[in-house]
Formats: sequence, C-alpha cells, structure tokens
Amino acid sequence: MRALRVTGRWTMEDRLAAPVHDVPFELPAGARGFTVRLSYDRSAGVLDLGCSGPLGFRGWSGGARSEYTITPVWATPGYLSGEPEPGVWRVLLGLHRVPPGGLPYELSVIPHLSPPVTPPARPGLRPPPPPREPAAVRRALPSLDGLRWLAGDLHAHTVHSDGSLSVSELACLAADRGLDFLAVTDHNTVSHHAELPAAATFAAITLVPGQEVTTDLGHANAFGDIGWIDFRQSPDQWARTVEDRGGVLSINHPVAGDCAWRHPMTGRPPAVEVWHWSWWDRTWGAPLAWTQTWSAGATMVGGSDYHRPEEGHPPGDPTTWVLAADPLEGLRAGATAVSATPDGPLLLRHGDDFLIVGGDGLVLWGPDTRRAVIGDRVTVPARPGPHRLETYRNEVMALCT
Repeated sequence: MRALRVTGRWTMEDRLAAPVHDVPFELPAGARGFTVRLSYDRSAGVLDLGCSGPLGFRGWSGGARSEYTITPVWATPGYLSGEPEPGVWRVLLGLHRVPPGGLPYELSVIPHLSPPVTPPARPGLRPPPPPREPAAVRRALPSLDGLRWLAGDLHAHTVHSDGSLSVSELACLAADRGLDFLAVTDHNTVSHHAELPAAATFAAITLVPGQEVTTDLGHANAFGDIGWIDFRQSPDQWARTVEDRGGVLSINHPVAGDCAWRHPMTGRPPAVEVWHWSWWDRTWGAPLAWTQTWSAGATMVGGSDYHRPEEGHPPGDPTTWVLAADPLEGLRAGATAVSATPDGPLLLRHGDDFLIVGGDGLVLWGPDTRRAVIGDRVTVPARPGPHRLETYRNEVMALCT
C-alpha cells in the first residue's frame, strides 16, 4: 500500500485562525493499522501531533513525538489501540510555535496490511518496592471521623506524553518516596489510564487517573476516570464536562512563565495548583496572591509536574495531603494541605484545630493569625481561611486550605 504524503507551509495566519488544524485521510480497505510521520525543522518552530478517528479521539503526543503507530492490539504511548474503523481519519497538528516566515512540513501516513511488529519492550521492571507504612502512620498523624491523612502528588507525566518513565516505573518511584497516592496526568491524552490498575497493584500505591488539559493559554488537571477532555474546547466547557462526569478540575501553575493561566472563565473551579515545583523562591508571593484573587475559598494543592529524573524534583516535591478515604473525595471536600516534601513541616486543619508537625521556629500566618510555633508537634485552635507556615524571612514551608 502506498503512503499518503502531504507537504505544505504553516503560517502565522494559520496559527491565529486556529491553534489546532487537521489533515484528513482514509485508510485503504484491508488496512490493519497505520503509522504517521511528521517532519519539519525543529530549530525553527514547534508542531504538536495527534490523531482522531471516525469515532473520536485516538491520541495526542504534542511536540514530544514526530511519529506514532496505531494497530488493533497496541499503539504508541499517548495513543489508543483498536481496530481502525472505516471512514475519515484526521492527523491533528497543533501550531504551537510558527515563525513569521512560516514553517514548512511534510506528513506521511503509512497504512499496514498486517499489524506492525510490536516495538521492543522496555527493560524489565525492577522488583516492586518493599511495603511502606502509610504516610499518616509514619508521621503519627491521628485519624478524624474514620478518615486518615493521605500524602500524594497531583501532577506527573509518563512516556504517554513527554515523560521518560513508564507508568509502572513512575508508580514505583512515587511509592519509594513514601507517597500514598499519585495522579498520572499526561498531556491531552488518557491512553495511560488502561495501565494504572496493574501498576498500582505492583507498586502498592493508589494511582489517580488524570489528564493535563494543555493549551498555549494555560493548563488544567482533570482528575478522575472520566474519559478524554477535549482541549480544543473552552475552559468553561472543560469544567462543565469534568463536573458532569464526576471528576475534579484544578487550575495548574497559574503564574508559571509561559504556562501561566490566561484563559477567561465565567466559573471558578475551586482547586488551584498553588505550589508547583517552579515556585523555587517561596518568598515570592505571586502564587498566593493569584489564588486569593481567583477564589476566596480556593482548595490549595501542589504538584511536582514530574517528567524525568534529571530535572531534580521527584514525585512528592511538593506533597499534597488530603483527609479522606479516597484522594478525589478529599479534593471535592476541600480537605487539603501542602508540604515541601513528604517529611517536611506540615500544617493540617484537623477538625477544630490546626495540627502543626515539624514546625518548630516557624510562624503561623493567616487571616487575623500571627503566631510563632514553639515545639515540633503543636495543636492550636483553627481559624477560617487559608493559612501557611513561614520562616522568619517569609519563605513558605507549608500551606493549609
């Protein structure tokens, strides 16, 4: 079967007309799969890559890949396997960065009479991590009304988008860090969801299905086993869809460089990733100021945005704590706190009290609250509103919704 080849030049006008374009194609009768290859000068711009089939979404890899394959039984990470249904398929092309002079490209769609040979397996998994005590037990945190505090990370990526680890490798790393749960939130895809149950069992950790809905004007995490959220729609539509399907939407790293949140919205999803790994100078008050402006009752969460080991911020840097039997229930209830690491200073709203662990010498700040902390385990009456632990130089060490 002959490949379909398309050449052209994307222009700035194309990008301004729509951030995502598509190239339609039909598979010949008898095709059992296909490979898409995209070629362009990566030093000149960035094109994102994805796929939709006659029945809907089939995958997305953004700028992380220049090729993908879809077959009945396997697909490139980031894409959904399955029989190639008849009808019009579309290669999705995101015009992420297009220079003023335009960006030439070449696109090939190669049909296969039989499914291509399965790609080589990744190296064998190491043995599963040894059993770890739950974080609440390790830090001697009391339960409340039958619920315990769970430590986790709400933002991480795998090979299904632009991360370097498989789902199982990431799960083991998070368990090694002493986390009770991890949300796996690959960019604009849900292909990783199918691997979560087995990886969670292998690593003895709760894995929360997620998707980082990613656009030029901001990112948001959609949590829950709720299917794919179409990033091409408006954020208000994301919020409605997530809520209708029983999930939780969080605004990600709202003041983080070119990923800052710039989308207009009529609603205000309550969850905000106030503490992102990029908040490396925590005397800088912008994340807190933005969050207070966004919503007086915002549910504050954190995320490492883990991609690969060499970046230097492992899962759990920072750590989100939820008081719940299930992480999503804790998010819905707004029962959250954030610490720098799983074992860092901790400020918890525990019933009618604040429980402060490892905060000796820090200062408790909040609405009408200014209080020095004396001792490594302190309980004080709680007051309404967001609170934080800071050093004498106003460096944030812990947050509490």
